[in-house]
Amino acid sequence: MITDSHAHYDNKRFKEDGISLVTSLPSKGVGLVINVGCDMHTSKESIKLAKQFPYVYATVGVHPHSAKTLNEENLQALKKLAENEKVVAIGEIGLDFYHDFSPRDVQRDWFKHQLELAHELDLPVVIHSREANQEVFDTILYSDVRKGVIHSFSGDWKLALRYVELGFFIGISGVVTFDKTNQLQSAVKEIPLEKILMETDCPYLTPAPHRSKRNDSTMLVYVAEAIAQIKDVTVETVCNQTTKNVCSLFAISNNEAIL
Repeated sequence: MITDSHAHYDNKRFKEDGISLVTSLPSKGVGLVINVGCDMHTSKESIKLAKQFPYVYATVGVHPHSAKTLNEENLQALKKLAENEKVVAIGEIGLDFYHDFSPRDVQRDWFKHQLELAHELDLPVVIHSREANQEVFDTILYSDVRKGVIHSFSGDWKLALRYVELGFFIGISGVVTFDKTNQLQSAVKEIPLEKILMETDCPYLTPAPHRSKRNDSTMLVYVAEAIAQIKDVTVETVCNQTTKNVCSLFAISNNEAIL
């Protein structure tokens, strides 16, 4: 069985068939899905989805794109949402200096506040980092958070291993199947398989050879094949170990997933 550690089935691109698709996932080889919140609305929707399926879990958090919408009242509401039994992490949180949809100082401020919330609740974090690799690392380093995943990792192997030393897992998406991603492939080679999570970020980051299509958890097989080839192991080994990794990070019992 395949585990998808980062999905967005609440996205509007799944409006017509999302529920039927998620219902069908176990029959297609997907046994566990973490649906990730990006703002207050999608955090609530992730919980709603997770309540419908025993093999779906939710995270709650505010993405750097939406950091400008946060305030103390929202942060307390986020804390309340995080108390739901199907919530396994705070995220997607971090910094995005590529789009800058929220001012950078605002992103920094609410990233730190959400890290503090994760530490207070003893929950792992799901980290978004784009064009801000060093600052994201430094912010985490100087926080009290020592468990989480770096979503769709885009740094080099040295940065990956620094995160591993901190206690973090590294999220590998369909990008690993793209041409001219030598840096990511080199990182995958160096990262211990015990510290890798597979993810779709669906409906985005569809792996080759289906890049023009909407992504979903069944396409993780291409990610598994790429990792297996890079690390010279079987696809089954990749799927089994990354599932164990997800269960370990998010404190999910193996018998709670369809494995």
